[in-house]
Amino acid sequence: MKLGKVEFCHFLQILALFLCLSGMNQAELTRSRSKPYFQSGRTRTKRSWVWNQFFVLEEYMGTDPLYVGKLHSDVDKGDGSIKYILSGEGASSIFIIDENTGDIHATKRLDREEQAYYTLRAQALDRLTNKPVEPESEFVIKIQDINDNEPKFLDGPYTAGVPEMSPVGTSVVQVTATDADDPTYGNSARVVYSILQGQPYFSVEPKTGVIKTALPNMDREAKDQYLLVIQAKDMVGQNGGLSGTTSVTVTLTDVNDNPPRFPRRSYQYNVPESLPVASMVARIKAADADVGPNAEMEYKIVDGDGLGVFKISVDKDTQEGIITIQKELDFEAKTSYTLRIEAANMHIDPRFLSLGPFSDMTTVKIIVEDVDEPPVFTSRLYSMVVSEAAKVGTIIGTVAAHDPDASNSPVRYSIDRNTDLERYFNIDANSGVITTAKSLDRETNAIHNITVLAMESQNPAQIGRGYVAITILDINDNAPEFAMEYETTVCENAQPGQVIQKISAIDKDDPPNGHQFYFSLTAEAANNHNFTLQDNKDNTATVLTKRNGFRRQEQSVFYLPIFIVDSGSPSLSSTNTLTIRVCDCDADGVAQTCNAEAYILPAGLSTGALIAILACVLTLLVLVLLIVTMRRRKKEPLIFDEERDIRENIVRYDDEGGGEEDTEAFDMAALRNLNIMRDTKTRRDVTPEIQFLSRPTFKSIPDNVIFREFIWERLKEADVDPCAPPYDSLQTYAFEGNGSVAESLSSLDSISSNSDQNYDYLSDWGPRFKRLADMYGTGPDCLYS
Repeated sequence: MKLGKVEFCHFLQILALFLCLSGMNQAELTRSRSKPYFQSGRTRTKRSWVWNQFFVLEEYMGTDPLYVGKLHSDVDKGDGSIKYILSGEGASSIFIIDENTGDIHATKRLDREEQAYYTLRAQALDRLTNKPVEPESEFVIKIQDINDNEPKFLDGPYTAGVPEMSPVGTSVVQVTATDADDPTYGNSARVVYSILQGQPYFSVEPKTGVIKTALPNMDREAKDQYLLVIQAKDMVGQNGGLSGTTSVTVTLTDVNDNPPRFPRRSYQYNVPESLPVASMVARIKAADADVGPNAEMEYKIVDGDGLGVFKISVDKDTQEGIITIQKELDFEAKTSYTLRIEAANMHIDPRFLSLGPFSDMTTVKIIVEDVDEPPVFTSRLYSMVVSEAAKVGTIIGTVAAHDPDASNSPVRYSIDRNTDLERYFNIDANSGVITTAKSLDRETNAIHNITVLAMESQNPAQIGRGYVAITILDINDNAPEFAMEYETTVCENAQPGQVIQKISAIDKDDPPNGHQFYFSLTAEAANNHNFTLQDNKDNTATVLTKRNGFRRQEQSVFYLPIFIVDSGSPSLSSTNTLTIRVCDCDADGVAQTCNAEAYILPAGLSTGALIAILACVLTLLVLVLLIVTMRRRKKEPLIFDEERDIRENIVRYDDEGGGEEDTEAFDMAALRNLNIMRDTKTRRDVTPEIQFLSRPTFKSIPDNVIFREFIWERLKEADVDPCAPPYDSLQTYAFEGNGSVAESLSSLDSISSNSDQNYDYLSDWGPRFKRLADMYGTGPDCLYS
């Protein structure tokens, strides 16, 4: 009978289940023909029970414990005297045993992928003595696999690349799926691959998972990326198998299969003639559908009349051809240029040469536009010379410029005065003739660099610049002089013919053959008896002594006039005076002192004594100044009472005063009566920024002339006092004045008079007048009644 594919699959599953159950039944313990086992003495008998491996299907989902197998000993007579126990992996937690029958059951769902087998130990004991009747034996429970895990792509999703235009069958990438099921049992872990998405461009090998191209000439420029879905199915791809999928992104990489092509056969650009050298004229680009190195190209000018005027280079970022100027353009000389430019790929793939030449040509025409240009000088730099003795108006040279445009406009000249600030030169506006405008001095400025401006008459905004270097020629107009300021000394004990100074000269002029100086003494000094001069013929001269010994007491300074002549034509001369001081020298001829005044001091008065006298005088002066300063700062106290009651006012000088009723500038109450009411008032400002200390104010009492005169005198004293503060002065008024309401308080006057005046009111003036009240009052406590 012929079976279909599905029926054959079911048949294989039933057969596998039958074999499994057969193996489990064979695992039951069978009786052995050997004798029973006894533990008495050292006698050992053969084992009386044996078993094989137990097999259990994983993922059992039933409600009852799963029967695994049965343990049985030939010692067991079935009377319940034998007890079976189980130990090892999973004993009691996963596997349980019926201690009477030896039946083993699994109480939990088993997963082969978590643990493939369990190793346990079995023991048969005598129930009464609890002693083993069989030796302990070890057995294995193996978990039998079922197809419960789908294939998985652990490395997915995948990305890959393949060159475009690849032939059919080019390998792209290999994908791999893993199945956690047992690969040694059945087909649960046998995986086959198929492509669900990505046809007809790609295919996959069923057994290896290698993805390959399925179409020829796939063009990246048409489509550069593909998304593939790959399936892996176990059970060799049969129905009922489990499957998993992954995605593969395939990118077509570029190859140089597209030649460059110019979009246009010709280009035209207009360029002004004033465009500077190295400026860009235009950008052109040949189109290339490739990317990266395959699109890199080079440009070159292969023909045309502008080969030496223009050049082309490539922009590495945009692959454009950049045309630049190599020489200045001149519309009057040439109005247009034609260039033949070629663009070619730098990296050519020989496989695609049949697609055509990988280069292209185009024509570029450049039109030069006329620009109103500034005048141009015939020379960039003019060099001229003139003598420093030239008179004002002397012609130095001529500059020339012309308008390069076709109009040839007339040109006018001028000097840029920023380069001739002193206005030494002038230029004729029409002819360009340069003349002197001032006397020149080579020693001040040997070379004048001036800028000449040339302007078009019709368009003064167009200005050309020319540069003129004027060199001033030297004449002998400076007399020689000492090279430096000499400090010459001669010792008192000098001998005749002794050299005391070597001199040289300088000259601001610059003769072509160098300087040559001649030295001599003037006519009036030629016959002196003290010094002589010797010309060394090398632009130096030596001063020597003529007599023996010099004395500072007689003459401490000598002046020697020296005559110097240069070698110019005509020659110039000058007289320079050499100052020679007479000095006291040590044994080696080194000057110690040249002070002539020391000899006019009295005999016996040394320098140390003179210094001591000066120090004493200075000390006395300092002491005098200190005493004067302290006396000026000292304040003489006026008359105080026994209570040291000091009357004081802070005087404000910037207040005109409000008449007799004004008590803010000067408080008059302190001068009149002590028995007054004092009110605390805030400080008054001398200036808006400065405030005085608070002072007590008094109730106003009418003033009189004596007080005003007294205050005015004190005010003037404060104004002229240099030690007083800038804004205020502390004044003490210990003057009683005339017309006091208390009249005279003199006790002497009271005794000499027959006055019967009652002085009891003094007790109302306060504690300060209590003693007077006691002395002159009429109260019961009065000492004199």
